[in-house]
Amino acid sequence: MDPSAQRELTTLLATLRRDGRQQSGLAARLVPPDKAAAYRVAALVAEELGWTVSGWKIAAMKEDMQKALRTDQPIYGRVFFPFVKPSPVTVVHAKLASPIPEVEYQAKLGAGLPPRGKAYTVEEVSDAVASLHPGLELAECRFVHDQAFPPLPAILADGAGSGTIVYGPAIAGWRTRDIAGQEATLSANGRLRRKGTAAAALGHPLVPLTWLANELSRTGVGLKAGQMISTGTLTGMLAPKPGETYVADFGAFGTVTLSFT
Repeated sequence: MDPSAQRELTTLLATLRRDGRQQSGLAARLVPPDKAAAYRVAALVAEELGWTVSGWKIAAMKEDMQKALRTDQPIYGRVFFPFVKPSPVTVVHAKLASPIPEVEYQAKLGAGLPPRGKAYTVEEVSDAVASLHPGLELAECRFVHDQAFPPLPAILADGAGSGTIVYGPAIAGWRTRDIAGQEATLSANGRLRRKGTAAAALGHPLVPLTWLANELSRTGVGLKAGQMISTGTLTGMLAPKPGETYVADFGAFGTVTLSFT
């Protein structure tokens, strides 16, 4: 990617995110040529913003979500402070960029997983997790989803549509509980809208988390202690309306509430 185009895209995305704005489409010369270039821009956007990276989002672990998001592998993005929040959370719909609430497990790291030459195992990643939480990811996108919606690399440069992580209380004894098999539901104003399980969507939250640890290790970024990782949707994507309150219900593992005013 031409250095001047890279700088221009970096400044544009940082400005849109800082101002809470969207735009329709993106000039072809500013679309990163591939995923590697897109992720480099995403890192530069984080540098330009100067915001603390408090977490990460993962999406598209399975083929159906990959098709929906126009990718052939999982994708990821940074989540910034103060956009990692405990439930309940209330947001102003008009101030958000095409928000999408998704039911997801959130993993908080108690130890870092820095870059290294050897791949991390699921067991090593599990040992680094301090707590696992029921949660919602509120995805956003700096590009309007219209006929001019740009190709996937532009979305990856925008942090893969990262927005806010909302998390509930830690799940007690999560390592010995049936995390994969627990059904989670998403309701809007008391009406059931979606349901799913980690087994069907991800296998287990540790599967995408291990993938992310190894992707960020390979690219020299790494994960840090204290970061919260949203491990991927269990219930697909929905477009909320002002006045709706969404509740993610993980049964015995707790609930998470997100309201749109």
